[in-house]
Amino acid sequence: MSDIIISLRDAVVSYREDVALQGVSLEVKKGELVGVMGPNGSGKTTILTLVNGLGKLLQGQVRVLGNTTENGFPTALRRKIGYVSQVHNIDPRMPVNVEEVVMMGRYGKLGILRRPGTMDRQVVAKMLHLVGMTHLTERPIGHLSGGEQQRVAIARALAQEPDILLLDEPTTGLDHRARVEIMHLVYEIHLARGLTTMMVTHEHKTATALCDKIILMKGGQIWDRGKPGEILRKEVLDRLYEH
Repeated sequence: MSDIIISLRDAVVSYREDVALQGVSLEVKKGELVGVMGPNGSGKTTILTLVNGLGKLLQGQVRVLGNTTENGFPTALRRKIGYVSQVHNIDPRMPVNVEEVVMMGRYGKLGILRRPGTMDRQVVAKMLHLVGMTHLTERPIGHLSGGEQQRVAIARALAQEPDILLLDEPTTGLDHRARVEIMHLVYEIHLARGLTTMMVTHEHKTATALCDKIILMKGGQIWDRGKPGEILRKEVLDRLYEH
C-alpha cells in the first residue's frame, strides 16, 4: 500500500477570469508536515481547498486517502480532514464558550440531531488539554486573545479526530510570541497525534526548523520544492517574493 495519502496531478483551477492553479502536481506522504509558502494570490489556499474536497477542478485529479474528488468527497472522508483558518475577529458578545466551540468539531461525527455523549465530552476535554486551554473552558470565545482563539480553533479541528490537518496561515494577525507558540503547538500536535499536516504559512524561520518539506508557490504554479534548509534561503525567498 502506498504511503502517499495526498496527491494532485496537473490540477487546474480557475475563479472567473483568474487561473488560481496552473497544472499543479504534488504528493504528500503519510506523517509528513508540509509547509506551503508564496506571495499572496499564488494559489496556496486553493491547494488546501482541493485537499479538503471543496475545490472544483477544470483539469487534473486530486486523490486524498485513496479517494478522488470527481464526485465530491464522501462525508466519511471529510470527517478525516481537519481545517484551521486564519484568526478572525469574534464579537465579544457572542454567547458561546470555549468548550462549546470545540464541541462543534464533534458534530460531523454525531450528526445534526444527536446530542453529545460522554465520549464526545471526553474527546473535547482531551483536545482542550492538548492545546493548553483547559483552564479557559467556560470563557466566552470572544473574550480570548487572538492566540488563544487560534488554540481553540485547532482543538475544534482535532475534535473530529482527523487523519489530515490543514492550516491556512494560522498565525496571521498574531504577535511574534503567539506566532512562534502556535507554530510549535502545531508541530507538537502533528507528532503526538500522528497526523499528516499541510500548512500555509509565512513563518519562514520557524518552518525551517519544523517542516519536513516546503512547497513554494508563485503565479498559480509550484515554483520550487524541497527540504526547508535547501530552499528557504534568503536569495531564494528574495526571488520568490519579487514582483
